[in-house]
Amino acid sequence: MAPSFGNNPFNDDEVNPFSNPSSVPPVVATKLSPLPPERVDYDRGATVDIPLDSDFKKKEKELQAKEAELNRREQELKKREDTIARAGIVLEEKNWPPFFPIIHHDISKEIPIHLQKLQYIAFTTLLGLVVCLSWNIVAVTLAWIGGAGPTIWFLAIIYFISGVPGAFVLWYRPLYRAMRTDSVLNFGWFFLSYMLHIAFCVFAAVAPPIIFKGKSLTGILPAVDVLSDNLLIGIFYLIGFAFFTLESLLSIWVIQQVYMYFRGSGKEAAMKRDVAGRAMMAVF
Repeated sequence: MAPSFGNNPFNDDEVNPFSNPSSVPPVVATKLSPLPPERVDYDRGATVDIPLDSDFKKKEKELQAKEAELNRREQELKKREDTIARAGIVLEEKNWPPFFPIIHHDISKEIPIHLQKLQYIAFTTLLGLVVCLSWNIVAVTLAWIGGAGPTIWFLAIIYFISGVPGAFVLWYRPLYRAMRTDSVLNFGWFFLSYMLHIAFCVFAAVAPPIIFKGKSLTGILPAVDVLSDNLLIGIFYLIGFAFFTLESLLSIWVIQQVYMYFRGSGKEAAMKRDVAGRAMMAVF
């Protein structure tokens, strides 16, 4: 027997609410109390201030401080450069040779175009001196191995380590600055030092055994002497003699050309007036 869940209020046989309204039991309505109203108080035009992270503000202040420091240093550097430029001082940055810069050298940008050829040839004589003294070490080393003794080898090393830097400082750099700035003092220093350079090259090409020790220079006299003992070493000495001879001739041509320019530009007369003025001042 199926369980009974009570009478169905929607059964037409039992109840018809439209047939007799009075028969419908009244519905008792329960009165609910209303919720208290919520106050909405906001401004549509107001902006919301979201606080930034303190670390971000700190980093921003540090960046601003660094930027101010960089600007200050840039201004100081610019003032120094302006002061140096007004004083006529030229900063020489080492840029040669490119693989290991040890000297400042930029003929194409700093030397007037009508003097660049002469300056390049003068630079060739500097490099030529390096070749001469390097070959001199090779030939003297062979002579040492052949039984000439270690003294001449040490002298050849001394010629190289003193001759190459000395040539650059004493006559090439003064000539470079003289060509760039037309300095009478630099021209005078170049002439004095370059004449000593030419005298050394001529002496080395002959190499008489009167000042330097025996066969420490590859001149013609040591070459003739060595040829009688060892043909190979004698040939090396003859090649060294040819190098020193070529260096001497090229150096003589350079000093002639520089002197012609120096005299033609009026610098010689200015130097004579300067020397005469200093002599008069010394007398008084």
